[in-house]
Amino acid sequence: MKHVALITGASGGIGSSTSQVLAAQGFQIAVHYHQGEDRAHQLCKTLSKQGYVAKPFVADITDQQQVFQMVSQIAEEMGDIDLLVNNAGIAQQKLFSDISEEDWDTMFAVNVKGMFHCIQAVLPRMIHYKRGKIINLSSIWGMVGASCEVHYSAAKAAIIGMTKALAKEVGPSGIQVNCVAPGVIDTPMNAQLDATALDALVEETPLERLGTPLDVAHMIAYLASPQADFITGQVFSPNGGFVIV
Repeated sequence: MKHVALITGASGGIGSSTSQVLAAQGFQIAVHYHQGEDRAHQLCKTLSKQGYVAKPFVADITDQQQVFQMVSQIAEEMGDIDLLVNNAGIAQQKLFSDISEEDWDTMFAVNVKGMFHCIQAVLPRMIHYKRGKIINLSSIWGMVGASCEVHYSAAKAAIIGMTKALAKEVGPSGIQVNCVAPGVIDTPMNAQLDATALDALVEETPLERLGTPLDVAHMIAYLASPQADFITGQVFSPNGGFVIV
């Protein structure tokens, strides 16, 4: 039986790599996008040419109605969602004193409320069938905090708390909820950093390199696999040793 994975923000670096790895693992991929329409459709074409099943779906995850409509559409076209990978998110660097109320609200709307909407949309069917996996993407900055990224760090910390609490709540229904908190990854989101900043981050990383989207995708794929069926409520951080706790 083919399983269906919904990957939010699938047109981005980590989302695209995760789509590739999970498709190879046997999942049909529901490729969510909001603004990256061309990238999402190209990803689906690439996966289809490789013999995999992938379809694009659009939604603003900050809008509950759009999310529920998207999940209903996926169920109609592909089947019930077995795996939700909450990957969509935004980042911003600002001094705390410069963060506006709009900045704060937008950060939490996308990174936290959007995840809340997606989980609420898929959970009823998972509970009905007493199976399913939810993997939430946080960040090392949600674990230890980052200067000039207070609102981002706070939102990513909220994801960790949500993961742990939800895992306890839905565990008796056979549903696993885990969190992946990547370190500094070579993605378009980090392309805004200048070469000096990136070199400094590499120097602080014991493995002396930036992470790749595939490094994160393989962690997600492991948690999605049967080999991780006894794991829930945990935070896994592929970060090259940048943060060791």
